[in-house]
Amino acid sequence: MLTQSEVEDIRHTAAALADAARVATLAHFRKPGLTADTKEATHFDPVTIADRESEIAMRDILARRRPDDAILGEEFGLKPGVSGLTWVLDPIDGTRGFLSGTPTWGVLISVADGNGPIYGLIDQPYIQERFEGGFGRALVNGPMGASVLRTRSTPDLSQAILLSTFPEVGDDAEGEAFRRVAGQVRLVRYGMDCYGYALLAAGQVDLVIEAGLQTYDVQAPIAVIEAAGGVVTNWQGGSACQGGQVLAAANPEIHAAAMAYLNA
Repeated sequence: MLTQSEVEDIRHTAAALADAARVATLAHFRKPGLTADTKEATHFDPVTIADRESEIAMRDILARRRPDDAILGEEFGLKPGVSGLTWVLDPIDGTRGFLSGTPTWGVLISVADGNGPIYGLIDQPYIQERFEGGFGRALVNGPMGASVLRTRSTPDLSQAILLSTFPEVGDDAEGEAFRRVAGQVRLVRYGMDCYGYALLAAGQVDLVIEAGLQTYDVQAPIAVIEAAGGVVTNWQGGSACQGGQVLAAANPEIHAAAMAYLNA
C-alpha cells in the first residue's frame, strides 16, 4: 500500500515527465524536414527523433527522481528496478499522426505494480490537454479548464459511437469480428490513436476496439478509463494490460454487448 506522500510523488513525477515530453515533441511537430525511420521491413512503422528525445527526457527525470523504479519504454526497452513499480512510457503514441501534422497523437505515461496500471496520463502537447486517472482521481486539464472525467451511460449499441485507429483491425478474423460490432453502432470513426481512449474517458464516445497493441499502448489508457468509470479488457473479458486485443467501453452494459458480437 502506497502512502499519501508516495502517491503525491508519483503524481508530481508523472506531471514532470509529461511537461518534459511536451517540450521534446513540440520542438519537432509540424516542423519542415522532419523525417522518420521504420522499425519494420515489411510495413511502415515510423519512429522519429521526437520519439527518441521524448523518451530520453522522461527517463532522465526518472533516473533522478525515482531511481529504484523500473522503466518500460517503447524506444529503449526495459530498465529493471527494485521498488515493485514500473513506469510504462510511450513517448509518442500515434507517430503516423505526428508525421501527418494531426493533433490526435499523444504521450502515454503510466505506473504499474504487479497487478497492472495504478495511475496514468494521456497527454496531448499541441492541444495542451492532459487526462489523468488513478489514486481516486479522474480529471482533464486543458484550454477549456479543468473538469472531472466520467464515461457515458449509453447502454444500447444502436446508439453508440465506436472508435478505432485503423479500418483494418488486426488479422482477417479480428477484422471480421470488429465489423460485426461496427454494423450495430450509430457511428464509427477511425484514426484517433490514444486520443480515442481519452475521448472515451471524457464521455464523448462509447467504445474503442483495437488489436495488435503493445503494453505501452494500453496501460495509461486503462488507468484513465477505469478511473473515469469505464471498462477495459481483451476481447474475451480478460486483462488487456499486456496489449493485444483491446475492448474499451464506457460502461459494463455496452462492454458486454460489444463482446458478444466480437465472439459471435
